[in-house]
Amino acid sequence: MPYDHRNTARRALALVLAATGCCAVLAGCAASQAAPPSGKAQETREAQETQEAQGAQSRPPLASAPTPTRSSASAPASEGGGSLAGRTVVIDPGHNSGNFRHSKEINQKVNIGTNQKECDTTGTSTDAGYTEASFTLDVSHRLRDLLTARGAKVVLTHDADRPWGPCIDERARIGNAARADAVVSVHADGSAVGHRGFHVILPARVRGGAADTAPIVGPSRALGERIADGFERATGTSPANYLGDGTGLDVRDDLGGLNLSTVPKVFVECGNMRDPKDAQLLTSSTWRQKAAQGIADGIATYLGG
Repeated sequence: MPYDHRNTARRALALVLAATGCCAVLAGCAASQAAPPSGKAQETREAQETQEAQGAQSRPPLASAPTPTRSSASAPASEGGGSLAGRTVVIDPGHNSGNFRHSKEINQKVNIGTNQKECDTTGTSTDAGYTEASFTLDVSHRLRDLLTARGAKVVLTHDADRPWGPCIDERARIGNAARADAVVSVHADGSAVGHRGFHVILPARVRGGAADTAPIVGPSRALGERIADGFERATGTSPANYLGDGTGLDVRDDLGGLNLSTVPKVFVECGNMRDPKDAQLLTSSTWRQKAAQGIADGIATYLGG
């Protein structure tokens, strides 16, 4: 849930954390305002999520970049229902539930081409404690299954199989090494109450150090437009009302996962976990399946499947 456009909220959170002696990371996506549930509450929540899954199987746009608009000429359109055989898609579940316990590791700076940035963040959460990391992994699993059923080869950057991370530069390298036809990083935002809706983050034109996004800016925009259309159709939710001028698209030059990518890549912010109405959707297994379906449809349309 990358967002740097809420400095006031970040300062307030920093004061709270300082007062309680807690440590959190505020780079890329914002850190959660609450530690993940523990003990019996954690076990109960995880059991409920397992049962659900089994039952259902601003930073504002850069001044130098054009205002994001959706066009129909960027890539061939299709219904997205055909085969994706021979195609490789990398799914990047944002954050890792273990990041809360590894602040030292995720606070270490990595090179994102234009500057240094923290390895990763904890992500955000709903007021009830449902973490972004839990949400992104659930949606990523659903998305993997949908794409695999269409014949695509799917690679996950992680699958809760490591204690923390991976760092943002490693996430980019995984997509590059796979020579992916498309990479989608799944997230949920942590904005203010009243800020609702989804948005897709596109790479800006960036060149510096190891970063050169010129070859992927156009294809990534085409991918993002298709996903925004598919997501809106499948979920019935609207584009974000707090950035993107109603397009559901946002251009960023400060995200290492995009700056270091050499293949088409976007971030999907599925909703705002800090808004009660959006949180209701994000915590619903039925809605999460719709979210995965919308992303899958967008990817398939982009790839001509």
